[in-house]
Amino acid sequence: MPDFEPNNQWKTLDRDLGRIGAVEYANQYVSRPLVGLGISLAFIIVAALASTLFFGGASTSYVVIAAAAFGAYMAVNIGANDVANNMGPAVGANALTMGGAIVIAALCESAGALLAGGDVVSTISKGIIDPQSVASSEVFIWAMMAALISSALWVNLATWVGAPVSTTHSVVGGVMGAGVAAAGFAAVNWPTMGAIAASWVISPVLGGVIAAAFLAFIKVAIIYQDDKIAAARRWVPVLIGIMGGVFAMYLAMKGLKRIITVDLLTACIIGFVLAAAIYALSTPLVRRQSEGLENRNKSLKVLFKIPLILSAALLSFAHGANDVANAVGPLAAIVHAESFGTFAGKVDIPTWVMVIGAFGISFGLILFGPKLIRMVGSQITKLNPMRAYCVALSAAITVIIASWLGLPVSSTHIAVGGVFGVGFYREWHTERRKRTSAAKRPEAKRIAPEERRRRKLVRRSHFMTIIAAWVITVPAAAFMSAVIFLGLHAAFV
Repeated sequence: MPDFEPNNQWKTLDRDLGRIGAVEYANQYVSRPLVGLGISLAFIIVAALASTLFFGGASTSYVVIAAAAFGAYMAVNIGANDVANNMGPAVGANALTMGGAIVIAALCESAGALLAGGDVVSTISKGIIDPQSVASSEVFIWAMMAALISSALWVNLATWVGAPVSTTHSVVGGVMGAGVAAAGFAAVNWPTMGAIAASWVISPVLGGVIAAAFLAFIKVAIIYQDDKIAAARRWVPVLIGIMGGVFAMYLAMKGLKRIITVDLLTACIIGFVLAAAIYALSTPLVRRQSEGLENRNKSLKVLFKIPLILSAALLSFAHGANDVANAVGPLAAIVHAESFGTFAGKVDIPTWVMVIGAFGISFGLILFGPKLIRMVGSQITKLNPMRAYCVALSAAITVIIASWLGLPVSSTHIAVGGVFGVGFYREWHTERRKRTSAAKRPEAKRIAPEERRRRKLVRRSHFMTIIAAWVITVPAAAFMSAVIFLGLHAAFV
């Protein structure tokens, strides 16, 4: 018996070390979220302190310091929530790893914000309220501060719940709520608000229809052909050319306004020329890439992988160029009002303000973005490179159509609507094939209605959560903004 005592001691030691290791692992798991919060807080503090270097040390600049902190906080939340719409489909389709998607998105978002970010922003969010109805520049400053705080809080809450929401609509709701609290309901431009409300329906429906239409075309023209590889060689270069032309138009109209301003006709000409050139270049590349591939659906995914990655990167660039204003627009308005003692409908955005927005979006994406990226990419419906490509392409096309029609749309609603459109089309198409098969084979086993509902290809719980978040974004942000403005007004005015 004594011969076995050392072994028992080693077993006891192993168990104790295992317990210690489990405790250390649990401690790391619990403390991991705190690391992100700590880094975010440090960035917000640095942004606030850095604002003193550019704005000066006057006593009134403390308002700008606070606004810079809340602007950085808003930018972090945009990175955590909004950027997922661009990278989620590519990650869900396994075209990109999570790490690769975060790196590409962070670089492209920052480049878009700093190189092509709008140099002029409407401080009243596209005419939501009348500046002349605000009593003084001091009241205007606190209204913009309330809009900034409320929109950031709402996006933060939506990210925590797991709902991708429109940061543009959050800012619009914040400005509207503060404007009503400051100057009454008459100060609000209700026709503009009506157009924005209409975009809640138009954006996702249009994005979903276009994405479903492209997926239907790919199924008919490529997937259901006897020789899939030959069909892919014929049509994939066409789809890549369409993608190149559409994104050229998208960037010309929406993403490069700071560098050059073009009208719709010029953008169409640019898009057509580049589409033809990209088609000519991609044809031999697709032919070379398809050599040796087996004649099955899995082989087709290889041909869509690189175009999908490029489309996700271009969407991120354009998003950074446009949506960074959501973070820094109210901040730029406050800086202008503090500098000149007056307020205006449009102001220039200082470079240091754009830097706060660009870096904040990147920090938010790196620290908190994976949660929403996974949700958009894999938890709504199952995506592959072809389906994700349709989502990315529909997002760009929908923005161009909306710009042509003069509709204020949300890139979030469009991208997520595209994911829903692909999923619902797959459901419809699957049911249609089952009915056709059942008609040909009456003896086939029928599926019970309960089992049929369980096999739905779009998760209804996520669908209802996201739709509910979209509907209440503007009123929730408006209510929070009004309450915050009344508190600030009572304390400082």
